[in-house]
Amino acid sequence: MNKLLVYLLPPVFYLLVALAGSHFTAAGIAIWYPSLQKPSFTPPGGIIGIVWTLIYIFSAASLIQFLRAAKDKPLFALIIGLYILNGIINAAWSYIFFSRHLLMTAVIDSTLIAFTVLIMIISVWQYSKLSAFLLVPYFLWASFATFLSYTIFKLN
Repeated sequence: MNKLLVYLLPPVFYLLVALAGSHFTAAGIAIWYPSLQKPSFTPPGGIIGIVWTLIYIFSAASLIQFLRAAKDKPLFALIIGLYILNGIINAAWSYIFFSRHLLMTAVIDSTLIAFTVLIMIISVWQYSKLSAFLLVPYFLWASFATFLSYTIFKLN
């Protein structure tokens, strides 16, 4: 793969995921979200934004590292597909939760996000341990977000 594409496509991809998520979040953040009952451990919006920014940066770095380490190896296309699938279901969560207000579906989606990140970690480990480690914060946050989504569902 062309070196320019290796360093350009992952950040562009995660920027698009972030922009899609932000677009869908804007639909419900001002009026609907404040009306929900939330647990006391719900982080402030500013913290959530910072965490997601870091996760997208780490995910792009993970993908770059994987692309550098595993080009033309077995499972290469499948693992790239996992990154893409994860990005799609990540952006879909904001649509499901903030635009459609489907709380239980959002729990299922966030579970899928955490599961795909775990599969990504396991899959890239053999090619690049750094790539796998860069995804650990994402897995931890997605697991927490799943619990938070479930708690919000139960409260509402």
